[in-house]
Amino acid sequence: MSSTDPTGLRPPAWPQRSGLLGRRAECEALDRLVDSVRAGESRSLVIRGEPGTGKSALLEYLVRRADGCRVVRAVGAQSEMELAFAAVHQLCTPMLDLLGRLPEPQRDALRTAFGLRGGPPPDRFLLGLAVLGLFAAAAEPRPLVCVVDDVQWLDRASAQLLAFVARRLGAESVACVFAVRDAEEGAEHDADSPDRWGLPEMELRGLGDRDARELLRRAVPGPLDEGVRDRIIAEARGNPLALLELPLGSTPAELAGGFGLPGTGTLSRRIEDGYLRQLERLPPATRRLLLLAAAEPLGDAALVWRAASGTGITDGTAAAAPADHLIQFGTLIRFRHPLVRSAVYRAATAEERLGAHAALADATDARAHPERRAWHRAHTAAEPDEEIAAELERSAGHAQARGGLAAAAAFMQRAVALTPDPARRAERALTAAHAQQEAGAAEAARRLLAAAQAGPLDERQRARATLLHAEIEFSAHHGNLAPPLLLDAAKQLEPLDLPLARDTYLQALSAVMFAGRLAQGTGLLEVAVAARAAPRPPAPCRAADLLLDALALLFTEDAAAAAPAMRRALHAFLARDVSADDELRWLWLAFITAMARWDDEAGRSLADRHVRLARETGALAVLPLALSSRIMVRLFEGDLAGATTLSEEVDTLTAATGMQITNYGALALAAWRGREAEAEELRGTAVSEATSRGEGVGLSVAQWTSAVLYNGLGRYEKARDAARQASADPPAPGVAAQWAPTELVEAAVRCGDTRLAARALGQLLETTQASETDWARGITARSRALLGHGDEAEALYGEAIDRLGRTRLRSETARAHLLFGEWLRRERRRLEAREHLRNAHGMFTAMGMEAFAERAARELRATGETAHRRSAEADGDLTQRELQIARLASTGLTNPEIGGRLFMSPRTVEYHLRKVFAKRGIASRTELGTVLGADAGPTG
Repeated sequence: MSSTDPTGLRPPAWPQRSGLLGRRAECEALDRLVDSVRAGESRSLVIRGEPGTGKSALLEYLVRRADGCRVVRAVGAQSEMELAFAAVHQLCTPMLDLLGRLPEPQRDALRTAFGLRGGPPPDRFLLGLAVLGLFAAAAEPRPLVCVVDDVQWLDRASAQLLAFVARRLGAESVACVFAVRDAEEGAEHDADSPDRWGLPEMELRGLGDRDARELLRRAVPGPLDEGVRDRIIAEARGNPLALLELPLGSTPAELAGGFGLPGTGTLSRRIEDGYLRQLERLPPATRRLLLLAAAEPLGDAALVWRAASGTGITDGTAAAAPADHLIQFGTLIRFRHPLVRSAVYRAATAEERLGAHAALADATDARAHPERRAWHRAHTAAEPDEEIAAELERSAGHAQARGGLAAAAAFMQRAVALTPDPARRAERALTAAHAQQEAGAAEAARRLLAAAQAGPLDERQRARATLLHAEIEFSAHHGNLAPPLLLDAAKQLEPLDLPLARDTYLQALSAVMFAGRLAQGTGLLEVAVAARAAPRPPAPCRAADLLLDALALLFTEDAAAAAPAMRRALHAFLARDVSADDELRWLWLAFITAMARWDDEAGRSLADRHVRLARETGALAVLPLALSSRIMVRLFEGDLAGATTLSEEVDTLTAATGMQITNYGALALAAWRGREAEAEELRGTAVSEATSRGEGVGLSVAQWTSAVLYNGLGRYEKARDAARQASADPPAPGVAAQWAPTELVEAAVRCGDTRLAARALGQLLETTQASETDWARGITARSRALLGHGDEAEALYGEAIDRLGRTRLRSETARAHLLFGEWLRRERRRLEAREHLRNAHGMFTAMGMEAFAERAARELRATGETAHRRSAEADGDLTQRELQIARLASTGLTNPEIGGRLFMSPRTVEYHLRKVFAKRGIASRTELGTVLGADAGPTG
């Protein structure tokens, strides 16, 4: 098989009558694309235009120009059939010998998706990384050119993966070029349509009048009436296919004499009608063969020949010969144009279509291709049929096991339509709705859920429907619509499925914490009261049960009453007596529980494990939340370089996957650094996004981080106002119950509002006095010292520095030194003040907490000493991407590991590192830590 045609998708054998007349600029653009790829760069391009404008011809031109490159091709097929990863399989099959070059999680994900191994359904973003890595490996010996035609008809799973890969290409010597038909006027744009891929586009318009007339002259070598010529030119509007095909619908006499009637309908329909007239002249056996080919969306020639034999076509070659100008039979079947396929299918009667699908179903190996057989059988059903519906349901299971969620949803939706029994139909509609929700199709899920709820559901199914409704809303918004739905579902499930009911209460607590002050009707206390009243679980208790008991007690009583239960829950998660699935699901709430206990060591361990597990399993949907927890830990520890790397990973993840997530870690990082303009810009974005989603936790974070920022800048009135608002929110652990009151005590004291500071201290002590950790005791001592006097205050500051100094929480320790130094200066003990202010200034400077460092410097100057400024690192010569990769490399990560974090190929990582080495004049990764200075640091 040649290097330019590894899939057997060869150009059609029919004559090319027009070449690429009028497409000089487009051909030159493709020439430049190929030259760039040969030079080691990567390129992506979407060629779009209406049917017949020459998209496929340009792809063929590209293939011819790509001599010396490896070319792989795929073609979308117009069909209702949704076969998961069909197009990706077409592209990757010639490269499967390179699977061993991929990291094990990516290799296993791709093998599962292609049905080469069993295992849990792979994450779609992990699959995207696997395909990206496979393309990069294939391009190492010579550039790789991927050509995909008729993208509008790709299966959804393939469209998502290819969009992901095309957006993440860097320096792999890979080109991905897609051809897509413009959507018809008024049609809705699917979320996965190429116009939302964010790739460069080439829009094809009609030929100019001169080129159109020349093309028509070539298409009609005989006499052509001038009036007919003008009519064809006007009707074709420069469309090359129309110029070639419209004359075929007229007789020579009509073309020469001008007696033909003008056409009606859209241009595509006119061209299709011309094909219909050609079909009418074909023998019956040829039309039957063409119908079989049109009904087989993957172009499987062997299957079509078997089906043809079953319908009595004994000599397939003879039957195909009269249609060789319309279709080509090779390893795969190719119609001259997609409109030929649709014309063939439209010309057949309903009975003929049923017969074609029945023949294809009979010819399909049920064990090798159960999904294809089930789908063809579904098209033989003129009325509901339980046997076929059950087969579709089984096929949905096969598709879901391979990670083809969209395909599973499509099979289930068709099964619903063919189910005769109303109760069974409602049950399948509920299952189909869940599949659509898992596939990310919220609107389709809502429609199927409504259909299920209109049917005869039993009590358990109604509870499942309520739960699914809540999950759809929560996954779509993380906002305030989900809590009441989850609470209602949990109550319904109590007598039916107690473990699921208790899990749903935990989901409701999580949802209502996200909703925060924007919760509508159902608040934190209401959910906690209901959860606490739920029946006790059977022994032994699961870790999730312990977590629910602890949080319910915390919100209905207080931290002191809940302390023993919180310790038990944390012990269960820290002892790892939890399945990986449950860890992924509940580790964030376990982290929140650790924060409620002021247990920084447990919080660090849980956040680190959550991130590691999400990365290892490819659970990218939960990774941003896990990273956000880790960012908060790193900030309190004063590791702003590590927090920066993690925050950049969140940004990379959301950009690569399109997830609608606000990076609150970036906002907190800007506040810790003391960069007011950046923090205010991020705060405005966060508030807008959180408000639109009903995500009140975002408003709390925005105000708490503002309090940190303005306490650092010494603008205490603004810090007080922001902290007071955040402290008034529902008392969820972390921001509202603990961190905002801490900021409020400091800001209120500096504003002279000791009554407000005392109230904030009382709120803070409700959580700190229930904990024995050094973090809790240190924050208690530091906050009390702010309201203290004389020897009492001095002793409390000393205790705060001692206790916080035993932890990893350098930012908290530095702030204790700063506050003590400020107090000593006000007590006119300047020499003693200098020691603590120097410590604070040095720690803040080393951490990159610029505003707090400047606050310490001002205090030092007031004691008569000048603070030494640290010289800025010369990182301005590095781009943000280069700096991000250099930080990760400095921690010892390999290129594949960095690529996995940043959704790029190892080859692109290597490309950026070479630029870093050249700019900094180094030759080894071991030198990165030295040249990056404070910008290097552990990333976790």
